Amino acid sequence: MARGPLYQQGYKPQFSGHETFPLRYGWLKKCYDRVAETQQETNNKSLCWGDDAIARFGVGKNMVSSMRHWATVAGIIEEPSGTNQVKTTPLGKLLFGKGGVDLYLEHPISLWLIHWKLATEWKKKTTWYWAFSYFSAVTFERDKFIERLQRDWPTVAKSTVQKDVACFIRTYATQPSSAKAGKDDSLECPLTELGLIKPVSKRDEFRFVRGQKTTLGDGTFAYALLEFWKEFSPASSTLSFEAIAYEPGSPGRVFLLDENDVVERLSHLDRVTNNALRWSETAGLKQVVRSPEYDFGKALDFVKKDFKRSNEREAA
Repeated sequence: MARGPLYQQGYKPQFSGHETFPLRYGWLKKCYDRVAETQQETNNKSLCWGDDAIARFGVGKNMVSSMRHWATVAGIIEEPSGTNQVKTTPLGKLLFGKGGVDLYLEHPISLWLIHWKLATEWKKKTTWYWAFSYFSAVTFERDKFIERLQRDWPTVAKSTVQKDVACFIRTYATQPSSAKAGKDDSLECPLTELGLIKPVSKRDEFRFVRGQKTTLGDGTFAYALLEFWKEFSPASSTLSFEAIAYEPGSPGRVFLLDENDVVERLSHLDRVTNNALRWSETAGLKQVVRSPEYDFGKALDFVKKDFKRSNEREAA
C-alpha cells in the first residue's frame, strides 16, 4: 500500500479548480494586489472575487476563478476556512508586497517556490502531488498517465481527469507551435522555464527531467526541506536521508533530484542555514539534525538570502 497523504483513508482527490487554464504571467501579482488593498475590510472575499472582478482583471468569469485558484495553491494568498476573509501570506508579501523581490516572476527562485507549493498541495492538487511524489517512470504517454490516475481514483469522471492532466502538462511542458493555435493557446506557463517536463519526439509523450537543478538556490532547498519536515515529522530533531530523498512530498521527489544531488546539497546545509540545520553521518546514520531552538516559521529567511546572493552576483 502506498504511503503518504493521498492514500490515507477518507482522502478526497481534487482534479479541478483551475478551470482548464494553466497559471499565467501576471496573475499572481494581480490577485495579491487586490487582496492586499482590501484585506483590512471585513468580509473582503466578495470585494476580491465578486462580479466586478471580471472588469477589474479584464478576463472572463471562469478565468477569475482560475486566477483565484492558482494564487491560493501557490501560497500567495489564503482564505481561512469558515470566514469570508482573504489574506496575503508571508510568501506573497516577499514576492509581490511593498519592496517585493520579484514582482514580475523574472527569477528562477520564485518559480521553484511556486512549483514547490503546487507539487506539495496534496489537498487541492492531486495530479501534481501524485505526479512528482508517486509516479516513478521517466517517460509517460498522456493516455497511460490518465489511466494510472483513474486506477487509483476510479469514481472520478474520466473527462475530469483528462482536463486536469492536460492542464498539468501545459503547466510544465512547452507546447509545440501550431498555425491553428490562438493567441491564448500560445501563452506558456512561467513554470515551463524550469524544464521539469519536456515533450519527446512521439506525439503526446513526455519525460520528467531528473538530475541537478542549477537554478535551484540552496536557501530555497533549505526552505523546502523545512516545510517538508514540518509536515512529515515536526517533533523530531532529526530527519533521515531516505525521507528527504524519497518520501512523498520530499525535496528529492518534488525537485526531481538524484541521490547525489540531494547529498551534495545536504553536505553544506550548516553553511547555508548558519548551523540551524547540519548534515550528519555519525555511526553510519545519514541524517539532518535540526537545532532545538530553530523555529520552522523562519524558513523564508533562507529564501531571502538566495535573492540577496542573486542580486549581489548581478550587481558585480
